[in-house]
Amino acid sequence: MTTAYYSTVLDHPLATVWSLIRDFNNYPAYIDGVSESTIEDDRRSDEVGAVRRFCYLGNWVRQRLADHSDAAHSLTYAGLEPLPFPSELAEAHSPVRYEGTMRLHEIVEGNRTLIEWSVALDSEPQDAERWHQMFQSWIPDWTNSLVRALARREG
Repeated sequence: MTTAYYSTVLDHPLATVWSLIRDFNNYPAYIDGVSESTIEDDRRSDEVGAVRRFCYLGNWVRQRLADHSDAAHSLTYAGLEPLPFPSELAEAHSPVRYEGTMRLHEIVEGNRTLIEWSVALDSEPQDAERWHQMFQSWIPDWTNSLVRALARREG
């Protein structure tokens, strides 16, 4: 098992950032490439156990909300099916099981937010490093997408 991790400072107040990401079904609003999302079984989008089904770059993915805390400004999600390695890449690798956590921390100076985004990865040992590299590149991309969404909200 390995963990991909990324953190950065967002030039937005914690309440603003949390209001965008706390809704588990709000993925299309802040992740480029997510065209639609729905919560299954009429669950609330902040209810632990809720399952979101979303389309990311033409691929359907299902994730379960494993933890959600308004007090701690954090949420954890787990993939319900192993994620296949992107088919456009020449190398074949086994799928990966994953669990991601987004955690926000208030930075008082400048009324900013520290975001930490980590994804624990469980893959075949021979594929662990390649999956780690993939997520280490994806998480900053997703975070930059969040930054663009926050800028649009202020615009």
